[in-house]
Amino acid sequence: MAAWLPLIRLVQLLPQALDRRLRDEGGINHAHYAILVTLAGSFAQPATMTDLARIAGLSRSRLSHAIDALERRGWVERTTCGGDGRTQSARLTDAGWDVLRQAAPAHVEQIRSLVLDRLDDSERTALATIAAKLVPGIEDAL
Repeated sequence: MAAWLPLIRLVQLLPQALDRRLRDEGGINHAHYAILVTLAGSFAQPATMTDLARIAGLSRSRLSHAIDALERRGWVERTTCGGDGRTQSARLTDAGWDVLRQAAPAHVEQIRSLVLDRLDDSERTALATIAAKLVPGIEDAL
């Protein structure tokens, strides 16, 4: 319980804090920001909806609603790919890149101040090791 209860509190509060600042300063919520970041990481080719949902940790339904909202704002473009035309993919538009560039510095600063700067080098290494060990099992459970 000494490890579990603080972890629960962390996973509940950190996304709320990140979301609040992104909304206040960038006009974007954390889930949408995560999608834009994921798409930026796949800039060489559009990301399929299946891959995007897996990487962003969203259900296909929730991702579809988020992509719809991002499309309406002009930040993402959805396309069909594959031989049968049933597979959809998404890519960042120039406006999406602009939003990401504007929001990223404050977001990164907040992550540093709330998490990374509070840990010494060995704690950051341990955190990375622990997260890398836990994430695959959590992804498999979804």
